[in-house]
Amino acid sequence: MIRTIVVGGGASGIPLAARLSADPERSVILLEAGDAESPTPPDLLDAGTVQGAMPGHPANWSYLGHLTPDLPYTIARGRILGGSSALNGAYFVRPRPADCASWARAAGSEWSYDALLPTMRAMESDADHPDERIHGTTGPMPIRRPPQRNRAVRAFTAAAAELGYPAEPDKNAVGTAGVGPVPANIVAGRRVNTAMAYLDAAVRARIDLRGDTRVLSVIVKEGRAVGVRTTAGPVLGDEVVLAAGAIGSAHLLLVSGIGSAARLRALGIPLVADLPVGEEFSDHPDIAVGWRARRPVFDPAEGFAFPTALNLDSGTGRHPDGDLEILLSVKPLGYLLTGSTHARAAGLRHALRHPIRTIRSLVGVSSRRAAEQLAHLDDLQLIVGLQAPEGRGSVSLESAEPLHPPRIDYRYLELESDRARMRHGIRTAAALLRAKAFSGVFDRLTELDDTVLGDDDALDTWMRAHLGTAIHMCGTAPLGEVVDAHGRVHGVPGLRVADTSILPTVPSRGPFASAVLVGERIAELMRSEA
Repeated sequence: MIRTIVVGGGASGIPLAARLSADPERSVILLEAGDAESPTPPDLLDAGTVQGAMPGHPANWSYLGHLTPDLPYTIARGRILGGSSALNGAYFVRPRPADCASWARAAGSEWSYDALLPTMRAMESDADHPDERIHGTTGPMPIRRPPQRNRAVRAFTAAAAELGYPAEPDKNAVGTAGVGPVPANIVAGRRVNTAMAYLDAAVRARIDLRGDTRVLSVIVKEGRAVGVRTTAGPVLGDEVVLAAGAIGSAHLLLVSGIGSAARLRALGIPLVADLPVGEEFSDHPDIAVGWRARRPVFDPAEGFAFPTALNLDSGTGRHPDGDLEILLSVKPLGYLLTGSTHARAAGLRHALRHPIRTIRSLVGVSSRRAAEQLAHLDDLQLIVGLQAPEGRGSVSLESAEPLHPPRIDYRYLELESDRARMRHGIRTAAALLRAKAFSGVFDRLTELDDTVLGDDDALDTWMRAHLGTAIHMCGTAPLGEVVDAHGRVHGVPGLRVADTSILPTVPSRGPFASAVLVGERIAELMRSEA
């Protein structure tokens, strides 16, 4: 009997543990730092909001990150069974063939699109496109596309066509990038996280699930991983699989002595393996273009927030799948964060319910940026994302103490190539709102004006001040450099990584679907070894 320890019950860890538990020759222990017993709270089920992203929410790690050296920002990551899939925008879009090709160049044909397509089909149940050659119909993750009846959705789609962009009716198929509905893991207005999708009673009975158990480091003896240290004591096994997310898994590797030899020695951490952990991650920078409507478009009864998106090439000709995405939000910013039409009062109630967590989560965060967001809680938004960034960030240690959070530096928009493409995205978003098709809906931009839009330097300054992140981090323990095609950490037998840490570059769509895919794929490969 193989005793497998899975660290992290999130978007990748739950699919991995569920699939491994079907092997009668294997016992699976799933360790989750957050609550693993209570049902998913109602505010996290509401797919029309992202209330779990509120700083200080009990289900949110609320890391401090630096989008630029001058812009500290709170980074929402799930600390609950289901992980960030319980907090996110329920955007479930597959990686594109070009994304998979880049992974295959690093790890071999097992990560090509053709090799991964059967897994993508097996993990989904698509209610809108039941073509089994392309989509799955019996998998655990339910996929639906939001209705496109909202006045703003119709205007956005028509405006994209007016500007010459093609339709993309199925963003989970292979085809031309364009405007179309966003596939989502939403059923009847409820966000279906991976715990809800994968952990039915039969699967739970096969897994030793331990919640409120924070893993502190990997136990390595004579060069081999034999277990983990946790806040509840050591847990020993035959193999350890880290699925704690691109931040959490990288942090655990580093505090366990797996990373840059020079940096670890400087902190007094004994070296286990000299590998480039956390040194060059990629993520999607995003910037919200705020606007006000001349007619009502917000309907709290709609059980979704992000119904449609435009994926486009910035003009370089190098990204046929689109290196930019413009995502329409049909809910005001304040409602997204609080689930209330009286957002300021609801935010205050949240802070009063969780005062210590809220204060801790806001320490170091830009007060200027927080004040700007507070002033624009009633804005609707077009969220512009740079989907193929060339810039790279890092996750590093400031302390050898496992409970001390890592340092996260995004280094967004440091490269002129990234700034130029983001400028194109911002200007395209403004052009969509000002298109004839939007004239009956759009009233005004709230933070941008023509003077800024027309000047590259002024727009660069504005973009740096309004930066956000999609929180789509990938590549902190990349395939090829840190792990092999089966997720095995080089030089450390018994240790694997199975989450978006291993994807060398962030996919041009997603990457929630890619995170689930990684958990499923590593489970397949582990079982094939046996």
